[in-house]
Amino acid sequence: MFRKYLLLTIFSVLFFASCEDKQSSSEKSAKPTAEELELQRKKDSTQQARDSILKIRKAEIKKANTKTEFEKDDMYPIAQEELMPVLRKYGNEHPETRIRIKTKFGDIDVELYRDTPLHRANFIMLAKNDYFDNTFFHRVAPGFVIQGGNADNQITADNRGDVGSYLIPSEYEAGHQHSYGAFSAAKYAEQNVSKASSPFEFFIVMDKNGTPHLNNDHTVFGRVMRGMKIAEKIAQVETGESEWPVDNVEMDIEVLN
Repeated sequence: MFRKYLLLTIFSVLFFASCEDKQSSSEKSAKPTAEELELQRKKDSTQQARDSILKIRKAEIKKANTKTEFEKDDMYPIAQEELMPVLRKYGNEHPETRIRIKTKFGDIDVELYRDTPLHRANFIMLAKNDYFDNTFFHRVAPGFVIQGGNADNQITADNRGDVGSYLIPSEYEAGHQHSYGAFSAAKYAEQNVSKASSPFEFFIVMDKNGTPHLNNDHTVFGRVMRGMKIAEKIAQVETGESEWPVDNVEMDIEVLN
């Protein structure tokens, strides 16, 4: 009788222990509540933001501790009085005329004109030294232009200082017009009676009727061969009061041939 009682007791303990384990397992596998999911989403979002900031910071630290191609070459910074012979020499040694602008929306392929040799050589030089890879399409004016080559980061400011503070003499006498898809050089308006071009910034004409009022004022030195649909997508992004996109439109530029 005692043996039967003992076996019954052991069985009862094992049974309830098993039920307790099943209940515990069930509780662990219960689906999280909406509040818990939202809390986890916020945690993930915060972590992603921190990771993104850390990635940018690491890139800037690496940039600060690494000499740029401009710094490595004795020809930089380029002085204004040395500009034309330097660009002519560079242009002869680097005859490429095709470049690809890579963005999160897709690629824009551009052909640079040979009859605007100073602008072509300068752009190829900057692209081969990765200057544009840290810049954005920083101005978007729908139905008019999208403008690139600038950024609000220290890397871009440092690169400009390394290259030099020169201006490119205008070459609009080549006769290229500001038609839809024209690839043209931006310029500084103040104290620039010669209409010389900025070495760093360019724009693509988005007006399908062209912008003839810019002829003989800015130098057109190329044209979009493929990717105007991508340019149109960029032209539709949300911007702030200064026409700077709310979300940066980053670019990389590759020299093709």
